[in-house]
Amino acid sequence: MEVRLFLRDRSNIFFVFIFPLLLILLLGSQFGANSGQSRVALSGGADTELAKALSEQLAEDGVQVSAAGAATVRDQLSRGRTDVGIFISDGDAADFAAGRPADLEVVTASQSAAQAVLQEVRASIQAVSTERRQQSLLESAGVGTAEAAAALAQARETVEQPRVELVDTGDVSREFQGLGRFDLGAAQQLLLFVFLSSLTGAATLIKSRRLGVVARVMAAPVASWQALAGQALGRFGIAAVQGGYIMAGTALLFGVDWGNPLPAGLVLVVFCAVSAAAAMVIGSVMDNDAAAAGVGVGAGLVLAGLGGSMVPPEFFSETLQAVSRLTPHRWAYDAFADIQRHNGSLADILPQLGVLAAMALGLLALGSYLLQRSLGRAL
Repeated sequence: MEVRLFLRDRSNIFFVFIFPLLLILLLGSQFGANSGQSRVALSGGADTELAKALSEQLAEDGVQVSAAGAATVRDQLSRGRTDVGIFISDGDAADFAAGRPADLEVVTASQSAAQAVLQEVRASIQAVSTERRQQSLLESAGVGTAEAAAALAQARETVEQPRVELVDTGDVSREFQGLGRFDLGAAQQLLLFVFLSSLTGAATLIKSRRLGVVARVMAAPVASWQALAGQALGRFGIAAVQGGYIMAGTALLFGVDWGNPLPAGLVLVVFCAVSAAAAMVIGSVMDNDAAAAGVGVGAGLVLAGLGGSMVPPEFFSETLQAVSRLTPHRWAYDAFADIQRHNGSLADILPQLGVLAAMALGLLALGSYLLQRSLGRAL
């Protein structure tokens, strides 16, 4: 019944089903996570001299190189999973092998960081071009191919080229390595909206008490624990609908990688339980549904901000880091981070699941006690 009433509310069409996805799209478009390492994908020219030379040079220059089909590379570019795509045709590979100029098709992703990666790619391509031109000049002068390659290798070892090395002393960039464009924002907004939807749903519990619905339920052959369980499951159903929709919608529309579905689903279920129990506490303490909705929105936003659902907690100070661990959002955020970024298994997130389960049980016990006390007053 709670879920049906939740879905019947027309205002939820926008705030529950449209607004979260729009917000994730906006955040991913403007502040999409970057891996901290330049990512380049090569398409075509498999096992050719040109592809091998480019791959070796890019890897030597510190660029993360992958190979895939043309359609896959374009899909990765559109989703922000790679910064620059290089497409090698058979003609390009043949021209390079023959010592002739080869025209490469290079496509960049839409995020701003891709322009910096494009400059790195240009430098690497220029290095390959220079080496190939040197090889061709030596061969045209009558030097054999093997001798020319050996001479160039000896020259590179003898003359040390000037290099600029950038050292990142922090672990923040490495922490976000491997994230897609929308992965970080999707996890943050999932926690934000699941908690918000649950807390604002506390208003229906207050209405049921005020209108005498709870009293009529208790007059029926229903045990008190059944009534309490029904109210808790009602709040849980609302949270599960919101969370499941965001998780499925972002995976289908934006290609968000939630990692292993089993641990990711368990994190969502336990966090929904925490949200439902918190809604029961608010619905049992307050008697005005409008005030409860305001308190729910305010508390939900504050806890989400402290828990890392607005700004990643990796940027928090040490004091704020400690404070954030008092919120369920932070523990769920850490669990999703392990699953999405490090392919974490169920064993890896057991500490986070344990803390979230303890929070859910504690809030559920408090909410049940407060609700039972209010039911006693109603009868």
